Amino acid sequence: MTETSVILALVVVTALGFDFTNGFHDTANAMATSIATRALRPKTAVALSGILNLIGAFLSVEVALTVSNAVVRIQNADGTPKESLTSDGGTALLLIVLAGLIGGIVWNLFTWLLGLPSSSSHALFGGLVGATIAGLGWAGVNWNGNGTKLDGVVGKVILPALISPVIAGVVAAVGTWIIYKITVGVAARFTENGFRWGQIGSASLVSLAHGTNDAQKTMGVITLALIAAGDWTDTENIPFWVKAACAVAIALGTYLGGWRIIRTLGKGLVEIAPPQGMAAESSSAAVILASSHLGFALSTTHVATGSILGSGVGKPGAQVRWRVAGRMVATWLITLPAAAVVGALMWYLGNFVGGVAGAIVIFTVLIAAAVGMWLRSRLAPVDHNNVNDEWEPVTAPTPAEKVTL
Repeated sequence: MTETSVILALVVVTALGFDFTNGFHDTANAMATSIATRALRPKTAVALSGILNLIGAFLSVEVALTVSNAVVRIQNADGTPKESLTSDGGTALLLIVLAGLIGGIVWNLFTWLLGLPSSSSHALFGGLVGATIAGLGWAGVNWNGNGTKLDGVVGKVILPALISPVIAGVVAAVGTWIIYKITVGVAARFTENGFRWGQIGSASLVSLAHGTNDAQKTMGVITLALIAAGDWTDTENIPFWVKAACAVAIALGTYLGGWRIIRTLGKGLVEIAPPQGMAAESSSAAVILASSHLGFALSTTHVATGSILGSGVGKPGAQVRWRVAGRMVATWLITLPAAAVVGALMWYLGNFVGGVAGAIVIFTVLIAAAVGMWLRSRLAPVDHNNVNDEWEPVTAPTPAEKVTL
């Protein structure tokens, strides 16, 4: 086995690891409201989402081979790697990809530990940007494209990140307000079940779209690595085993459920009723599908969060926890640069050690970080048993309060 083969194997395993974290990190985008309103039992919700992510991963690979072109210049237009990065058997490109993947995974795990929803796509792009800057310099990053259309880091990542949650929030707020206006005077028992079924349908659509969009990123990264190492030559197709492995990884991650993030989105922003849940999920699905049709890359996390906030604003008398929302927005703002810093540090460390040893060292760092954060999460576990507990537990009144009452 050559050095290139060992590094390639590490890239494939790490890419599937990222796909897994992508799945459990983003389960909340589709199912948090359905779980919070009890339209679905927690385990049923994540199982349904996992199945739909699995199916969605097989529906499209249209942009998989060129997905990294949106932010970095390590590929040609047809998906083949730059010749300058394959002259050494592909190890230069493989190290950049490996370091970038590690940056994305570390940020996904860190935000999961804190229970904060952030974009897995932005984490991946951030990791790749940081590793590319470290390996190729600032010119290696596609900042603005060629100027003829919205492209590059600014057009494909930053602008959609700023605009999409606002649009989704407005759509959800208007939808929620209309729903409550229409159903005034209708008995709750007649509306609750109907809205719950509506939630399930719209949440399922978001899950399907997530599998279709996000699995492509990992498929593209693995195929790029295979081409760089000389183990694949077809730039028009993705190996079937890559499709299957990525589909299973994202579905398995989804099924295991990122319960900490589900709890934040489902209980931490607003107390969601079925009409709000339906409005939030429907607006998320509408914005995601419309943007896909128009060719804009959106973060499902940003869209889902904006929709849930909008559903709180649109419901008369609803309480929105703006402090929690502020923490989320702060996380969004630092996702790309934070993942980029990790990706760059991993490239520097791997390049300093050199060769296959350098790749093994940074892979070991990833394993250690992952295990450490998982152990830390066990100190305050969140799972399907307590995901719907009250966000701010009601405390018993003090003796003085009892006297006042």
